[in-house]
Amino acid sequence: MASAAPNGEAIVIEHFSKSYRMGFFLRRVPAVRDVTLTVRRGEIYGFLGPNGAGKTTTIKALVGLIRPDRGRLTVLGGSPADPAVRRRIGFMPENPYFYDYLTVWEFLDFHASLYGIPKAERRRRIEAYLERVKMTEHAKKRIRQLSRGMLQRIGLAQALIGDPEVLILDEPMSGLDPIGRWEMRELLRSLRGQKTIFFSSHILHDAEVLCDRVGVIFQGRIIAEGAVGELVGSSIEGYEVTLEGVPETAHLGPAQVLSRQDRQVYLWTQPADLSAVMDVAHTNGWRVVAVTPQKRSLEDLFMTLVQGK
Repeated sequence: MASAAPNGEAIVIEHFSKSYRMGFFLRRVPAVRDVTLTVRRGEIYGFLGPNGAGKTTTIKALVGLIRPDRGRLTVLGGSPADPAVRRRIGFMPENPYFYDYLTVWEFLDFHASLYGIPKAERRRRIEAYLERVKMTEHAKKRIRQLSRGMLQRIGLAQALIGDPEVLILDEPMSGLDPIGRWEMRELLRSLRGQKTIFFSSHILHDAEVLCDRVGVIFQGRIIAEGAVGELVGSSIEGYEVTLEGVPETAHLGPAQVLSRQDRQVYLWTQPADLSAVMDVAHTNGWRVVAVTPQKRSLEDLFMTLVQGK
């Protein structure tokens, strides 16, 4: 039976390792190596890494689909192998399987029935979650008629139908167009504080604008973890400066020319050199159109970490 999770921790992974036998000689190939992380109740946690980094293997262990070679995983204080724990988890795999011949309503009703939810309550929940994922008008459509974005929304509704405490989502934004990604982000944002959300992604911008904390996995190992603001920092890395009326032969001091367009020139300068660039512009009578501070993004951090490995 699941116990209460200590100190408000929804997910705890300790020294988790997993390998698979591959090839003709069934040689063991490590997929995840000594991963340790913690997800607090009510937060949105992004599990980030390139394809093949070990994200899906970790998620499969969290929902009890595979067993660890070493280490320990707990969800809500209990083992993912415990059916009582799994009932409190909503899961959406990267490529969920849908019964194409069912309508959207029938598909959700089938999943709700697996939880043993009474018929009247199933109807209430289906109506509520269809409205939440903006699919009410498509309830009678067969699943094979839906677009990729619609399928992702139905997949999320299916994960929510049992009213889980923890949502575990594998690449929920994968394959979506910009509008679909925005809609999925807003859906997840609306659940902040109501559910604990653990999702994997290789789309770093989505994680940066959505997550409370992130973990970065590369070649099966965690290489960074923490709050997004702490990881990327709040310091300014440099400034983009737009000037007007600058001759092509003009000396621009320590600034680097990014591009020229019409009568404007776009520069990059380090924070320490900004005042010198402004002095040059003022002395020569050039118009300063814009000065835009540039901060490091999660993508910048990710590339720095990966290239360092």
